[in-house]
Amino acid sequence: MGKKLWRAVVAGGAAAVFTGMAAVPAGAAEGGVSFTRVQVNGGKPIVIGVSNEVAVPTSFRMETTHKWKWPAVFLYRGNTGERLWHAIETSDCIKVSSGVCDIKETMYFDPSVWDMHNSEAGAWKVAAEVYFQGGGGDTDDEGLTVYVKRNSRLTVNASPEPVSKGRTITVTGKVTRANWETRKYASYGGRLVSLQFKPTGATSYTTVKKVYANGSGDLKTTVKASKTGTWRWAYYGNTTTGPSTSAGDNVVVK
Repeated sequence: MGKKLWRAVVAGGAAAVFTGMAAVPAGAAEGGVSFTRVQVNGGKPIVIGVSNEVAVPTSFRMETTHKWKWPAVFLYRGNTGERLWHAIETSDCIKVSSGVCDIKETMYFDPSVWDMHNSEAGAWKVAAEVYFQGGGGDTDDEGLTVYVKRNSRLTVNASPEPVSKGRTITVTGKVTRANWETRKYASYGGRLVSLQFKPTGATSYTTVKKVYANGSGDLKTTVKASKTGTWRWAYYGNTTTGPSTSAGDNVVVK
C-alpha cells in the first residue's frame, strides 16, 4: 500500500489531487476506461465520531488500454468538484488479465485532523477516476449512494436497585450526537428511542416500549418490576445519524 495523503491517490510514491473532470453515466467507458465492481464499506453507512479515525475499505476493477496512474474511488455531491475530504491509500494493480486490474483502496476519515462540517452528513454519490501518464484522465459516476453519518451515543440508568416485584422501575438516559464542528457530543432531542429488556439467562433483548427524548435529549419512563434482568436504550438512526445502543443496567427483582 502507498502512503496516506489528504484527498490524494498514491501510486509509486507520487500523489495527485483530481479536479475539473466531469462525471459521465455509470458503466460508461468514456476516455477508454471502464470501472466495475465498485464497493464502498461493503454497502454500509460510514459512521464517524468526533476523534477516532475511521478506515473505510473500498475496492474496484479498472479496465483500460491506457498507461495510467493514481486510480481511486471518491465521494461527491453535485458535480465531481464537491468532494468529501479524506485521506486515501491504494494498492498497486492486482492483475486480472491484460489491461484489467483490481484495486484495493482505503478511505480514512479523521475528524480530529480535518475540519468536518455537520452539513456533510447524509447521502453522497460515488465516482471513480484515473489520470493517464502524459496527461489527461477519466472520471465515471458509478450510480451508487453512500451515507456518511454522525455517530450517536446513549446512556442508561435503571433504579431502584434492587427492587421488589411489582414496584416501579424508573429508566432514564440521554441521547447525544457527534458535532463535527465542535468535536464534542451534543444533545440530540426529539429522537424516538426503544427501551429494551433482557431477562437474566436470556441471550437477546426485547423492546418493551418506545419513548421520545425531550428537547435536551433526555429520556425517562417507568415500567413494573417483574423479573431480574438488564435494561438498555436503542436508537436506530436516520439518514444523517448512526444507530447506537446504551450499555446495559442490571436490576435485581426480589
